[in-house]
Amino acid sequence: MHVVIPGRYNGPPTSGNGGWVSGLVASSTPVTQDAPAVSVRLRLPPPLDRELTLDVGETTTLRDGDDVVATATAAPTPDGPLPDPVTLERAHAAEAHALTADEHPFPTCYGCGPAHPTGLRMRSGRVEGTSTYAATWTPRDDSPPEVWAALDCPGGKAAGFPTTLMVLGTMTAQVFTPPALGEEHIVLSWSRGDDGRKRHAGSALFTADGRLLARADQTWIAIDPPTT
Repeated sequence: MHVVIPGRYNGPPTSGNGGWVSGLVASSTPVTQDAPAVSVRLRLPPPLDRELTLDVGETTTLRDGDDVVATATAAPTPDGPLPDPVTLERAHAAEAHALTADEHPFPTCYGCGPAHPTGLRMRSGRVEGTSTYAATWTPRDDSPPEVWAALDCPGGKAAGFPTTLMVLGTMTAQVFTPPALGEEHIVLSWSRGDDGRKRHAGSALFTADGRLLARADQTWIAIDPPTT
């Protein structure tokens, strides 16, 4: 089948938001009872506003002509300990420490850019007294690409962005229950350690009263800052 990543779903200005694109590919990837999550590997910056080919199978592949942009396979549910849920009040307090447009390397990012006119604007900040980051989100769309996008950028913040400039390499996620439209939710994120140029993070989506709706593991790849 053919798909197009509309330009409004950008991460960096000229390529797709990693979480949104991963969710798009994941939504067409078959899962099983033993592997109910999907793991997406981004191999190239996803191009915007042009027709791409999505081949669905045991491995789902997104192609730009002959070039492989992303691959996806079914995977086990992300595991490991989750941070304790926090209240909306504490999440809002954490957001006071989020990046401003002047501080953000990609201020028009669909997921977390303060300057994107219609983006999610995930404003992750550290929860006081913890190593966990929190952001609030009121969904207007409960599709997989939107949920994956909401889980994406908070993980990057916990992994060290933008002190270390990074791009999403791999994201494994499972949505247990879609979020409720128009209701405020909380996304928590945390570091899962470093391995050379790789930065590992986790993120989880909760209702305001602490019910887990989705979770993800991510691997981010440190990149060199652009030369001027």
